[in-house]
Amino acid sequence: MKYRNRLEAIILGGGRGNRLWPLTQMRAKPAVQIGGKYRLIDISVSNCINSGIKRIHILTQFNTSSLHNHIFQTYKFDIFSDGNIEILAAQQTRTKKDWFQGTADAVRSYWDHFEHLPATHYIILAGDHLYKMNYREFFQSHLDKKADISVAVKPIPVAIASEFGLLRVNKSGRITDFVEKPESPSSLFEDPQSTSRPKKVLASMGIYIFNKEILREALQTEGNDFGNNIIPRAIREYRTMAFRFKGYWEDIGTVGAFFKANISLTKPKPAFSFYDASNKLYTHPRFLPGSKISGARIFQSLISEGCIIGRSRIRNSILGIRSVVRNGVEMKRVYQMGADYYESEEDGIYPPLGVGEDSILENVILDKNVRVGKRVRLVNRDNIREAEGDFYTIKEGIIVVPKGAIIPDDTVL
Repeated sequence: MKYRNRLEAIILGGGRGNRLWPLTQMRAKPAVQIGGKYRLIDISVSNCINSGIKRIHILTQFNTSSLHNHIFQTYKFDIFSDGNIEILAAQQTRTKKDWFQGTADAVRSYWDHFEHLPATHYIILAGDHLYKMNYREFFQSHLDKKADISVAVKPIPVAIASEFGLLRVNKSGRITDFVEKPESPSSLFEDPQSTSRPKKVLASMGIYIFNKEILREALQTEGNDFGNNIIPRAIREYRTMAFRFKGYWEDIGTVGAFFKANISLTKPKPAFSFYDASNKLYTHPRFLPGSKISGARIFQSLISEGCIIGRSRIRNSILGIRSVVRNGVEMKRVYQMGADYYESEEDGIYPPLGVGEDSILENVILDKNVRVGKRVRLVNRDNIREAEGDFYTIKEGIIVVPKGAIIPDDTVL
């Protein structure tokens, strides 16, 4: 059966995630927990579902076990919906001996598969961004402009421009120049619609819609990355249009960006909200009990299901599922990801899961299944920007305790 316009999604499962280390020590970037109970991959998949796109292909390569398990346990379409989420892991074949060499190479590696699907267009997404977008509006813009390729774009401050692909558009919205992560952003890339001073520049969000035949042709050329190779060449050969996105969007690429995005969720009116019944975010249902809170004072924080919280003070923090916080604890700007399981006193493990009595934590990320002893102080008292220790990493001044780490009683950092 031939379709006039059929859009399917390809989600890129991320590279090694070095800038998010040690959160990516045991998992792919899209599998990192966000907002206490979700994973980053839930954002792009939920956007697809809410946009009516239910044929989704996820390309994965590094530390895939956690990501694959989450997808299998979470996303199941009924037999009447024609929906399907397909995981396409990096593989070696008789003709290809290397793993994915970049974003474009990942799609190219499975092109024989994508070629025979009934899609007429593909939307290519990253699995590690935080935003809500109606991809159908993006797709309609692509069709209305008779584009070969469309790129979602957003104005950003010049101060962070070197981390993104920058572009320039003409009056019709066609992209005329594109450069990936320039060291010194040129005034050529200033957004003509920007009213701020200094003016913002126009950046690619790394979200693309391709006509199927154009994607086929583009992948036959040299180059392994969409931002570095495919898009700069495409603007010369194809009708490549910009789609302006006006909502909140954050590239969760570094520990600093990840921490800021999470803590911002605790604001009374955050820029990104999970409390939107018309635009739901989906994740794995866990059937946990309500959180038990015994005498705690909690200010502007998010508490997930199944937590056990004693007499403590918690401010501007997020507690993930099954988090345990004992008596006398003080937490400020902490993201505690919680635990994969409960343990009882009879288990005899010390220190037990969670945060021990009379501990003080500030500007900290506790990965899953962390054990913090009693009277521990994690406050970065020497204001260190970057450091590595036996049970912690400091990045951008934020203390990150990796998954399963044990912090002994009376530790001071």
